[in-house]
Amino acid sequence: METSIRLGDVTVPRMGLGTNHLDYNDENVSFVKDVVGAGIRHIDTAYRYRNGESETTIGAALSPFAPDMVVATKAGISDGGGRPEVLTAEIDESLKRLQTDTIALHYLHRVDANVPVEESLGALKEAQDAGKIRHIGISEVGVDLLERARAVVEIAAVQNHYSIVERKWDDVVDYCERESIVFVPYFPLRGETPAAVDEIAAQRGATASQIKLAWLLRRSPVTLPIPGTLNAAHAKENLAALETELSDEEFEALSRSVSRGGDL
Repeated sequence: METSIRLGDVTVPRMGLGTNHLDYNDENVSFVKDVVGAGIRHIDTAYRYRNGESETTIGAALSPFAPDMVVATKAGISDGGGRPEVLTAEIDESLKRLQTDTIALHYLHRVDANVPVEESLGALKEAQDAGKIRHIGISEVGVDLLERARAVVEIAAVQNHYSIVERKWDDVVDYCERESIVFVPYFPLRGETPAAVDEIAAQRGATASQIKLAWLLRRSPVTLPIPGTLNAAHAKENLAALETELSDEEFEALSRSVSRGGDL
């Protein structure tokens, strides 16, 4: 199993950090520094997370960003958030909060039902052409919207809600694998824990979270999960899931366990 992946123009470990609960305080600034010191090289945030405090915390902890670090953020999730002028303003504010001149990876957070995706992504393309962002992603989309997006800009990553118990986007995972697009599962640990997960975790001396993440890593070579936590020990535990490679039998048992109600 490959434990690293090319995200934009940087190779990072295939385990990132989600920061939707990251408030701005000294403790969390230290937390971000700690997890980066432990080996995390991909941190995911958004303009809206904690009213901007997540971005501010990351900027305070890591600016200037190391060349091997990918900090991704997003814009455009409120009503009307897909309008080009809104996206442009949010990108500029994110740059200030992150204390950087260029965002390594910037997602369209949600496709606005009232704004064609082509118009929204056009604003991101203008920011890219201006040097404000390097690579563009899109979040919570199906294959049809993803193909429309790719007709406007090169899409480096897709971020959808996906986990061992949330399989809605199976076809998007498969599409991304075929097209060599990084697939970033958010909320990768949310939801029930199938009995098969606990059984395999006990057999391996691992945690249930590590087995859930190992399943995602095995599901496709393009997956890059971003489990969220504010606990450095948990972040390091999640990172250690890269050392857990499931056998064919374990992977199949885990995959079947959900469709059969969580039992082998």
